[in-house]
Amino acid sequence: MALQDKTSLLSLPLEALPGEGYRARQLAGWLYQKGARQWDEMTDLPKALRSEWAERFRISEVAEVMPYPSQDGSVKYLYTLLDGQKTEAVYMPYLNRKTICISSMVGCPAGCTFCATGRMGFGRNLTAAEILDQILWAAHHQGHAPREIRNVVLMGMGEPLLNVENVFAAIERMLHPQGLAMSPRRITLSTVGIPRGIYRLAESGLGVRLALSLHAPDDETRQQIIPTAHRYRIGEIMEAVRHYYAQTGRRVTLEYTLLRGVNDHDWQARALAGLFKGLSVHMNLIPWNPWEGAPHQGTPKAQILKFAATLEQQGIPTSVRWSRGRDVGAACGQLALKQPA
Repeated sequence: MALQDKTSLLSLPLEALPGEGYRARQLAGWLYQKGARQWDEMTDLPKALRSEWAERFRISEVAEVMPYPSQDGSVKYLYTLLDGQKTEAVYMPYLNRKTICISSMVGCPAGCTFCATGRMGFGRNLTAAEILDQILWAAHHQGHAPREIRNVVLMGMGEPLLNVENVFAAIERMLHPQGLAMSPRRITLSTVGIPRGIYRLAESGLGVRLALSLHAPDDETRQQIIPTAHRYRIGEIMEAVRHYYAQTGRRVTLEYTLLRGVNDHDWQARALAGLFKGLSVHMNLIPWNPWEGAPHQGTPKAQILKFAATLEQQGIPTSVRWSRGRDVGAACGQLALKQPA
């Protein structure tokens, strides 16, 4: 049987893994705790059972993994999926944590003008298994057990809230005590602002963090740089965000890419602060990361710092998120399946 025709183990809820009781728990441990990539590694399972399951099930969703290490210690992973499509993830080690930025799609339909992924267009949704396997393969390549990666951000390729069923199913496996056993506080889902998806996240009970990629405080500017803004206005998005906050009590992270002369004016900082009065938020200002053929320029550092100071003066806690992995095309907004020179 061809690999693609076999049932994906990562596609199954933990309760639906093959085997009964003890054997199913053993299998879950090999997949999610030990990170087995081959059936032969599962040495405490009977050989006959391994052979039987190998005929029916597949462990991996990836045909090829290409790592591209950055000088700053992060690594971009280019994954070739079983159907030949490609997607990317970025592993980022810090002193006190290991973080991975994963994708939810091949390409992205949002089409943001400042993002190289948006320029690619939309390929297809990733399955729950393909979303999970990005974590498992990165951990394997780094020599870690899967559970050593404790922070996940869904900020790679794609709009997660336009692939809700698969994204939520993957998150459930991340949270499950027999899965990756992550804390919901360590999983962040980033959206360009899909109101119906934000409502679904609020009601899901998953408890993960929401990051809103707003990028402008006014509809006119936002529509210039984010095509989906013609469909979803800021007022509608803010209603959904306030509902999420009321339902979860979770602080909302705001993502704001600064573009020279477009969304970096002082009045826009003040307007941005006004939108979020009464909410617990933290603003991440993102200096724009260049890519070939982009129609924008980045805001100068002095204006970035001034913009941040204005937000702080208006009561919005603010950080400037200097991106990692720029030298290998792994920084925010650069993912485009490009192999570094």
